[in-house]
Amino acid sequence: MMRVIYCGDTTLDSAAAYLAGLICHGGHDLTYLPSDQPFEAKMLDGISSQRVVFVFSDYPSTQIEKNAQQSVLDHVAAGAGLVMIGGWESFHGVGGDWDGTPIGDALPVEISSQDDRVNCHQPVLVDALQPQHPITASLPWAKRPPVIGGFNRLTARADSETLLEAVTHSAQKISTEFTISEVERTPLLVVGRHGNGRTVALATDVAPHWVGPLVDWGDDRVSAAVPGREGVEVGKLYATFLEQLLSWAVGER
Repeated sequence: MMRVIYCGDTTLDSAAAYLAGLICHGGHDLTYLPSDQPFEAKMLDGISSQRVVFVFSDYPSTQIEKNAQQSVLDHVAAGAGLVMIGGWESFHGVGGDWDGTPIGDALPVEISSQDDRVNCHQPVLVDALQPQHPITASLPWAKRPPVIGGFNRLTARADSETLLEAVTHSAQKISTEFTISEVERTPLLVVGRHGNGRTVALATDVAPHWVGPLVDWGDDRVSAAVPGREGVEVGKLYATFLEQLLSWAVGER
């Protein structure tokens, strides 16, 4: 069992229900902070750096002061995990503004100083560059590549490892047939280290709308919920991917 300190994705009654529900479904210890509540350093009192992962998703950088960010990074350097998930208020986005912050600088990607959102109305397929990495292993990336609806445009740092790419396509119908052609490849899942801890940058979201069909990846279904909250139903492959991502971040894989 790991402890997940999860900040953002609005509330547990909306977008946060997806990841938070799966964290509880996996039997893990969840501490959740909505997007409109500030992160205070005293929240870290008594927390061990082992088997702990900090997740920020659609959580504005202005909600966590620099001294609290440094306290988080002290835990990461001592062995905790750090994950940032994409969204309109993640990375730079519109109101995320994580570029130039202590946490932003610790991530395995370079964050733009301008709006980095890519909202896609044409197909964006996920391609695994490292399909045997512990995060991506045992998932059918080649046979059943999932589709996403948007992402933050990021640049992988030189000392990082890119596991997944977002591959944008142009689709059109010519006469009676549809054609699809590759347009661009962009880092989607990048991993690295900060001291003794592991860092993860996932450029797409894990909740609607950017998550797109990825949330339904897999024929089998998983129902999950935070106790006392409304549940969600998702694809089993999507659930497995997120479990493997968090497990790797805390050093369990």
